Amino acid sequence: MVRITLVRGDITAEKADAIVNAANSSLLGGGGVDGAIHRRGGPEILAACEDLRRSHYGKGLATGRAVATTAGRLAAGHVIHTVGPVWSREEDRSALLASCYSESLRTADELGARTVAFPAISTGIYGWPMDDGARIAVETVRRARTEVQEVRFVLFDEAAYEAFETAVSASS
Repeated sequence: MVRITLVRGDITAEKADAIVNAANSSLLGGGGVDGAIHRRGGPEILAACEDLRRSHYGKGLATGRAVATTAGRLAAGHVIHTVGPVWSREEDRSALLASCYSESLRTADELGARTVAFPAISTGIYGWPMDDGARIAVETVRRARTEVQEVRFVLFDEAAYEAFETAVSASS
């Protein structure tokens, strides 16, 4: 079973085999976590993403999918990019959010990664309620069949940390 660790901090500073980027579908950087990873990781990440756009993802990466690149100047070995869904009151998109976590872990397995750091995908500008996002994240990781030994949820603020702490306690 995967060990889940909660960290309050900056995902771009994590030393892990892979960190997960809450990317936009273009893979070319953006705001929030995506922008921070691209800025701190340097131009190598953008160049790798541009190569992916030219070779496999001409229309961008689909929501719920994941793909890996170099980590550039980050302390991590790789960056796994995943596109989270925008939250909707009219449509249950929770399977897409769960897919972000499971596809990222599948990609981590392909890389041989044993430690993976995740942000709280879709809970920022994409509007997913933090408590529900935390529940989906933790439940998906707990159910995953993976060789990853440790998943770190790296949470930027106290409210996110508390939501994930509640989700971990409820899933134990």
